[in-house]
Amino acid sequence: MSHSESPPVSSPPRDNDISLPDAPPLTGEEEGGSQSTPTNEQTNGTSTGSNINLDNLFDADSSDEEALNSSAAFATSSPPESSSSQNPPSSSLPTATAPLPGTTSAGGGAGAKYTDPQIMSQFYTRLFPFRTLFHWLNHSPKPSPSFSNREFAFTLSNDAYLRYQSYPTADLLRKDILRLIPSRFEIGPVYTANPRDRKTLRKSTAFRPLAKEVVFDIDLTDYDDIRTCCDKANICLKCWSFVTMSIKVVDAALREDFGFEHIMWVYSGRRGAHAWISDKVAREMDDEMRKALAGYLEVIKGGAQGGKRVNVKRPLHPHLVRSLALLRPYFQTVILEDQDPFESEKGAERLLSLLPDPALVAALRKKWDAAPGRSSNRKWADIDALAATGVSKTLDTKKLQEAKQDILLEYTYPRLDVEVSKKRIHLLKSPFVVHPGTGRVCVPITGNASTNPKEVESFDPLSVPTVTELLAQVDAYKSATSGADGDIMDGFVADGLSKVRKLLDWEKTDLKGYVERFDAFVKEVLRAEARGKREREEDGEGVHGVNGPDGMEF
Repeated sequence: MSHSESPPVSSPPRDNDISLPDAPPLTGEEEGGSQSTPTNEQTNGTSTGSNINLDNLFDADSSDEEALNSSAAFATSSPPESSSSQNPPSSSLPTATAPLPGTTSAGGGAGAKYTDPQIMSQFYTRLFPFRTLFHWLNHSPKPSPSFSNREFAFTLSNDAYLRYQSYPTADLLRKDILRLIPSRFEIGPVYTANPRDRKTLRKSTAFRPLAKEVVFDIDLTDYDDIRTCCDKANICLKCWSFVTMSIKVVDAALREDFGFEHIMWVYSGRRGAHAWISDKVAREMDDEMRKALAGYLEVIKGGAQGGKRVNVKRPLHPHLVRSLALLRPYFQTVILEDQDPFESEKGAERLLSLLPDPALVAALRKKWDAAPGRSSNRKWADIDALAATGVSKTLDTKKLQEAKQDILLEYTYPRLDVEVSKKRIHLLKSPFVVHPGTGRVCVPITGNASTNPKEVESFDPLSVPTVTELLAQVDAYKSATSGADGDIMDGFVADGLSKVRKLLDWEKTDLKGYVERFDAFVKEVLRAEARGKREREEDGEGVHGVNGPDGMEF
């Protein structure tokens, strides 16, 4: 969805800004044209290069729990690394359509909206993983133009939309978010110049998108013509299976056909999922390459009303052969049994319209008219059963088999909003923001669907915690670990052989497993970046080009 440009909000005085541990001091070269920063941030930091100790990267002290309106930061740090394959804690919910709550309060009472500034202020102050978000978008622990030239866009509580916001360091991003208290924010591309300075450039062509993660968007409203359990914004575990199928198919194609490794799938907070591809080669793809990639994955075309929506060439492309193998079991359970789309007269007519032989279609219609309410499972079996009786003298069995494959694809293959993927300038909601309608946090589903398929299969969107539930869990933890005099008796954890640190607030909640999953994904991204940088240096690349300082071009 595109938004008209709004004037940037002026930043508050930064004289009292403090530097977070995850945002080391900048040198003039590292700011990449960003706005001026305090003097105490302009020191001569040394390049970490390939000597980053990534195993210890998230163990350093952080101020993610800095109190709002307080001049001092909490003494906090990230938790020790844990396996991302473990499912986050969640409560069991029924598979029926769950109502989407509209109001609640941080303390457990009713009345306050999820986007209430007080609730959002507490969330950003106590729970949002700014530090890991910075490492992910910057691709390094040390600030660089990958972050300072990155666009952020904020939706404020009054629905004002602010584009082209940018920050040289993570602490300044965090401070502005705590000042503005957006109901959500979105991530855009890395530009050739600081987005805040775009109007001061002499040539408009000097300001253009340079890089951005390749993204994909899956929205369950695109399945409304075939899902029978829910519609519009409503979801349940039955129709969430469409998202599960889509993740498996798209992720397999991205890894096996294109070689991408760093693909994170994130719950949108209500009825869908987003893929973020963080490989360097993906981030640097131009719009034409992105368009080609989206086109490669686009199979379902045309409107939902009438017409054949799958028209693929034979013999089938290997990607479609693999997809059919992945989707065939889901067609039996999710489509024929759970959704039962052919049981109704309208659904049955849609099925008949996709079969190639008129005589077979006439025989099937007669059979089904004589037995109203026949299940989709039995109607699907009827196709082969009647074809085998010789009811049609002109039946082409090969065409019938191909038609059935196309039907399977129409009802199971991913329905992507490909426009989201085609251009670098497209903005996408940040992981870990709060969905204003449901209050649920946009948490990672998995950082690797290939090695951790259970994370995809077991993900339950209805058990994802809401912002108010998380804040209540922090308060409950504090109450449970306070003594009679109010002193905290617990809340510390051993971190290594001799270190003891204070627990972060998100470690006291159901958000813990999701943040650890995000940490694990970002660590892999940083390892790949450091490895790639080292290899480029060994090959003689750098500021002088691929041939080294003395190389010659032919």
